[in-house]
Amino acid sequence: MKSRILTRTILLVSFVSLFTDIASEMLYPVLPVYLTSIGFSVLLIGILEGIAEAVAGLSKGYFGQSSDVLGKRVPFVRAGYGLSALSKPMMALFTYPWWIFLARTFDRLGKGIRTGARDAILSDETTAEHKGRVFGFHRSMDTVGAAIGPLLALVFLWFYPGEYKLLFYLAFAPGLIAVGLTFLMKERKFEASQAKSKPGFLAYLKYWKQSAFSYRLLVAGLLMFALFNSSDAFLLLALKKDHISDTGMIGMYIFYNLVYALASYPLGALADKIGLKTMLIAGLILFAGVYLCFGFTSGTVVFLLLFFFYGIYAASTEGISKAMISNMAGRQETATAIGFYTSFASIFSLLSGSLAGILWFTLGMKLMFVISGTGVLLTVVYFLIIAKKLVRE
Repeated sequence: MKSRILTRTILLVSFVSLFTDIASEMLYPVLPVYLTSIGFSVLLIGILEGIAEAVAGLSKGYFGQSSDVLGKRVPFVRAGYGLSALSKPMMALFTYPWWIFLARTFDRLGKGIRTGARDAILSDETTAEHKGRVFGFHRSMDTVGAAIGPLLALVFLWFYPGEYKLLFYLAFAPGLIAVGLTFLMKERKFEASQAKSKPGFLAYLKYWKQSAFSYRLLVAGLLMFALFNSSDAFLLLALKKDHISDTGMIGMYIFYNLVYALASYPLGALADKIGLKTMLIAGLILFAGVYLCFGFTSGTVVFLLLFFFYGIYAASTEGISKAMISNMAGRQETATAIGFYTSFASIFSLLSGSLAGILWFTLGMKLMFVISGTGVLLTVVYFLIIAKKLVRE
């Protein structure tokens, strides 16, 4: 790894994401169980997650554009990670439904505040030739945290079963470390956007008409994919239907995150050589293959193989898509471009989860996976058709 590619700022941003994901993923496997234990019904949990994700989705575009207009990145990153860290002990402090809604919304609002500005920092710190590597490295570090978090939760609950509240308080520690690291970041000066005043909450929607044609083609395809990309929770539910234990299920999730983490940087470097869009299309083909197989397989070894390829898919697409977007946007509008995409991606993910749930309930697990996988194959066809029009990767 060359220091000129992975700068001090890139390393700081990546370690901030690592510690934040440790905190978040310590709680991810136990959150539904904890909410149920304090009286939340499945319906109320669904409403809670829906509202929280909607807040995150709508806010990503607004705060991304605000970062461009003000010509600042670090304050948005610091505030976003700060809110997410604060939400962890809040979840355990009181159990009133309105308080839990507030705490969960704080967590997702924090994600909305920081996403555009953080990804713009990564883009500003490198060149178009190294975007795949830089975004891949960041995703790698982020996902290492996603593997460490559930592992820490497993160890803790092994010794202290049922002590969910204490786990929420403990998760505050890595979140606090993440916030502390943001104070080591320095603002890199850049010319602010030409906007004359602070944008309205939905003003970022106008970016669609102002953006490059290649950006619109890319984002349309990525949102098509988001619509067919159901929540990872459905993969875990498939494991449960195959009578795999809770420990085995969490172990699979950790394995997936480890594959994702280890593959992100080398695949990002490979994407810089063979082309970002080539890597993106390859990742989508892998996703479709995994989903088409998932409803018709059983057994731990087969599921491990599928989760391995699922980790490779994630490493081939998550950071790569943002790298492509950042290459299509000018420096003064990078956070807006990423914020617009991530905002709608969150909304489409909500729709996807709902559609997948309806398909699972009405048509069964197998057909849900087949429909999702087939939809992503259609997305691959779309990208193959428009590939030559994505002139800037």
